Amino acid sequence: MDTFFIAHGSVSMVVDETIPERSFLQSWKSDTMPETPKAILMISGHWDTDVPSVNLIHGTNDTIHDFTGFAEFFYQLKYPAPGAPHLAQRVKELLDTSGFGPVKEEKARGLDHGAWVPLMLMYPEATIPICQLSVQNGKSAEYHYNLGKALAPLRDEGVLIIGSGNVTHNLEAVGPNDGPIPKWASDFDTWFKDALLNGRYDEVNNCEKAPGMKINHPTPDHLFPLHVALGAAGNGAKATLIHHSWTNSVISYASYRFTAAQ
Repeated sequence: MDTFFIAHGSVSMVVDETIPERSFLQSWKSDTMPETPKAILMISGHWDTDVPSVNLIHGTNDTIHDFTGFAEFFYQLKYPAPGAPHLAQRVKELLDTSGFGPVKEEKARGLDHGAWVPLMLMYPEATIPICQLSVQNGKSAEYHYNLGKALAPLRDEGVLIIGSGNVTHNLEAVGPNDGPIPKWASDFDTWFKDALLNGRYDEVNNCEKAPGMKINHPTPDHLFPLHVALGAAGNGAKATLIHHSWTNSVISYASYRFTAAQ
């Protein structure tokens, strides 16, 4: 299976038809991923921990409403996808044996909005088992890439690996949806796209040194899911840009597909 990095937006994307990525996610099964995975491993920028952690859920994943300032309607939304305890144990096994452990099991944590908002549009039936894996803000991009490499065997086991975040993510600088895109945001987005599409993964994995990194990512949590997905595609993987749009002037919705080398 290919791996993916999907840009996620605020919870309003569930109903706001003016957000361009909404239609892209809704057409996911017909245009991007017609094969139904056995399970999905989501790496979300909204779960940051000191050590790699998985939510090992027997039964149904809770829907975490980790946002404020929205209408009551949004706090009633549910995405009751089943947990994937066997996948969680497999992730733990792969990471522990690769030197990333001990991996922590979270048996009460559900899905944050970085996971369930895009999944609600991609797989609205909520029938595919979901496991979520955390990122570590205190680690590097290269660490997350290597962590992803340890998860590569999952692709041959029918597991869809999705990183959920944003290539640019400075919430202090957000503006109107139709506002101009500042140069520091567009330049960083273009730098990342060029590096990925031309296979300059050494630069991607050292993005801490990239021009504009700090202003685009005051904290790197929304970028590291990309590195996990890229690493999980294996050495020599090919990156493809599958969607690109902007919201709030500074939030890139660039989304990528990573295809393993043949």
